[in-house]
Amino acid sequence: MRAVLQRVSEASVTVDDNITGEIKQGLLILFCAEHGDNDDQAAYFARKISKMRIFTDEDGKMNRSVIDVNGSVLAVSQFTLAANWKKGNRPGFSGAVNPSEGERLYEFFCNALQNEGLSVEKGVFGAHMDVKLRNDGPVTIVMDSKDSA
Repeated sequence: MRAVLQRVSEASVTVDDNITGEIKQGLLILFCAEHGDNDDQAAYFARKISKMRIFTDEDGKMNRSVIDVNGSVLAVSQFTLAANWKKGNRPGFSGAVNPSEGERLYEFFCNALQNEGLSVEKGVFGAHMDVKLRNDGPVTIVMDSKDSA
């Protein structure tokens, strides 16, 4: 499982000229499920993300979570995070789960974020999306379930 978190002052997703998700301060999360990923990992990612202290406090230190700042989340499915780019010039995406399992884990992840107390907006799974963001910092965190603790 991979997730890219971007701290934003605003972000939105548009599909076919319709805004499907839009937030002000919070996190844009690009999410990818890979072979072997499961609900427990998605729930763990949601717990970690909800408590991750990457927003600044009154002293300018990253000491507050998205919940602490009353921020929101815009979650976007992105199978291309599973890209294998090392061989040849065209990346392969065979590491991503099949679309039906990918969508199920994406929805599970979004629900797990909501269960952590976050307001969650979403993109449209499998759609061609126009994602706009105003990165705050910039602060970008890459999470990979294969990373050791």
